[in-house]
Amino acid sequence: MAPQNRLTRHAGRRRTAAALAGFLVAVTGGCGLVAIPASTSTATTPAPSVTAPPPAAQLLPQEQAYMRVIAKVLPSIVQINTARGLGSGVVYDTRGHILTNAHVVGQSKSFKVTLPSGGVPREARLVASYPLGDLAVIRVTDTDGLTPATFGDSTRLRVGQIVLAMGNPLGLSGSVTEGIISALGRTVTEPQGEGSPGATITSAIQTSAAINPGNSGGALTDMAGQVIGVPTLAAIVPELEGAAPGIGFAIPSSTAKDIADQIIRYGKVVDTRRAALGVRVNTVIGADGQPVGVGVALVEPGGGAAKAGIRPGDVILKVNGRPTPTAAALSEVLATLKPGTRAQVHLMRLGGATRTVIVTLGTLPSR
Repeated sequence: MAPQNRLTRHAGRRRTAAALAGFLVAVTGGCGLVAIPASTSTATTPAPSVTAPPPAAQLLPQEQAYMRVIAKVLPSIVQINTARGLGSGVVYDTRGHILTNAHVVGQSKSFKVTLPSGGVPREARLVASYPLGDLAVIRVTDTDGLTPATFGDSTRLRVGQIVLAMGNPLGLSGSVTEGIISALGRTVTEPQGEGSPGATITSAIQTSAAINPGNSGGALTDMAGQVIGVPTLAAIVPELEGAAPGIGFAIPSSTAKDIADQIIRYGKVVDTRRAALGVRVNTVIGADGQPVGVGVALVEPGGGAAKAGIRPGDVILKVNGRPTPTAAALSEVLATLKPGTRAQVHLMRLGGATRTVIVTLGTLPSR
């Protein structure tokens, strides 16, 4: 029997499942993968020298199309260096804002940013990080020559579209890989680590374009040269200690733009647009060593759970009829729901009695 595939982090800051309900979402579809951000790489390799291409008449139409997209987007993809490694970023505007992943910036507040054209690295500072969604915005002080990317509408994507991933994998500046959109609407949870509660990516884009360490925070583009996603996760097979070819994930551009715009305007994320029960939980393990439900450790005063009568010590078994044997499974269900909606929560009391309550879901806080 082939080993079970899992999604896990490629490098950098490892994470485990968080205990906050609504924080974590297990990989949907039962794909059995463990999410690993294509995070930081410690190598730095200068961009390769460019030689004159053959005459256009000798190139295939598809080759010409690829070259047009690369020429349009690559000037907007920067390399971000921290004390711990490197990643990628996308120039967001002419004011110096650069969009990247939260796991790329980590705990750092200052950065060195190198443009694809090379030159002396530029100083940059953190504007704000949103670890729950694995997004962050930094800002360079020297805005000369910045080329903002064009962001497309990820809600209009279709499975089978050709996409290109651009970034700095393994420190190889200005690298481009090609693939297709393999699936849409994935829900992926990253592990927790180094003070981060763990990132939950909803409506993730699955792609066959190669995503490697250092690609994180770069661009997934369509053939119109629009950024339609931020490459964030790749898949490996831990049992084989190798990559699972052709399985990568990107945060959709609609989500990335929403978060970036909030950070730039308010200096933080003011609306996560994610549902929450209003509890802190942990996974309850049965006598056979298997998870049996989600134990409520704390109920937030005034939250939806408190108003519905959920108490510490209750064990949540199902939400809207879907089993929740683990905290990650509970969060996976919550990721499909919206704040303000009503959810049926089936739970077990300390004495063993079961009951179902109706909870009006609140909004997950940004921290």
